[in-house]
Amino acid sequence: MILLKNGTVLDGRGKRREKCDVLVDHGKIKEIGAGLTTPPKCQVIDCSGMIVTPGFIDAHCHVGMWEESNEWAGSDGNEMTNPSTPHLRAIDAINPDDIAFKDACKAGITAVFTGPGSANVIGGQSVVIKTAGSSVVDELVVKDPAGLKMALGENPKRVYGVGKNQYPSTRMGNAAVMREAFYKAKNYLEKKKRGKKDPDKAPEFDLQNEVLASVLEGKLTARCHAHRFDDIITVIRIQKEFGFKLRIEHCTDGHKIAPYLAKNKIDAIIGPSMSARVKEELKDITFSTAGILEKAGVKVAIMTDAPVIPIDYLPLMVGLARKNGLSEEGALKSVTLHAAEICDCADRIGSLEPGKDADIAVFDGDPFEMKSVCRLTLIDGKIVHNILS
Repeated sequence: MILLKNGTVLDGRGKRREKCDVLVDHGKIKEIGAGLTTPPKCQVIDCSGMIVTPGFIDAHCHVGMWEESNEWAGSDGNEMTNPSTPHLRAIDAINPDDIAFKDACKAGITAVFTGPGSANVIGGQSVVIKTAGSSVVDELVVKDPAGLKMALGENPKRVYGVGKNQYPSTRMGNAAVMREAFYKAKNYLEKKKRGKKDPDKAPEFDLQNEVLASVLEGKLTARCHAHRFDDIITVIRIQKEFGFKLRIEHCTDGHKIAPYLAKNKIDAIIGPSMSARVKEELKDITFSTAGILEKAGVKVAIMTDAPVIPIDYLPLMVGLARKNGLSEEGALKSVTLHAAEICDCADRIGSLEPGKDADIAVFDGDPFEMKSVCRLTLIDGKIVHNILS
């Protein structure tokens, strides 16, 4: 058992509690309140003058799949051989030895949504994992699969149209690949339903269609890489045709269509806004996007896209978004509760509440100020980073 004493607790749901204690037992948060009784054989950590928050969540990155300092040998995020590969699974490519996991722990980041890149229109299945606790990736899993990676815009066009001189080479082609895949999955589902009544009419098992069918059935959320506002609108158009759950990743031009996103109840994972304008899609990139979307009523998470931006820069990303209009409460929620909800795992992580996983970060100041340092990180109730003096 661990008792964090006398900290300023920000629970992720908007409550701030001064001189508050957090009791951890068997990997879970057991109790939160002022002046908690210290149980026998309990490790007590004085957090006076410290800020205690839920462990942060990076809601979109490629940690473990593009390993830092490992060049081509550690690059396993894009299977650039077919524009539609829904059956690929991120968990099969993650190396828990990627140094980025240690950097995450030092920054108070306790969970990441990591998955395939955006070379393919349909890239594969992502996963939410803890950033420490085991050398076996299966033992780090919070949710698997956690989303189906899709992509529109420049990346599939460049990989297939320019790099391979094949389909898809246009935005029309990107959308057609996506539609065709979902139409095939829809037909596959209908045949499966008929097959329950008449086994002779059941389709032959198809792994790709099984994954896409799970999206159509609402069991798996589609997460689409889209920077430009017209690409965002295109995937929403397709989403309406098939009725699946959708979240937008990057959403660089989201500020241009904020009311439209709010009207269609589309959540957004924003970033990496520190990126340079290295391609046309990023010409209007701004740290103001998150705040504009928040004011319009869109649920927002902040991401690093690591290793594009180092994962330990996540608090900096949030701080810059806050500086440019994201509210104080929205800033914390963008890497805690809202990030967990967008990743479909808020039942376990994202806020400090009894019964939830004891993923906790302790800072010596405002977590999103440059001078602040994460002094203590717990994952599943175990200390994975500790530089408390």
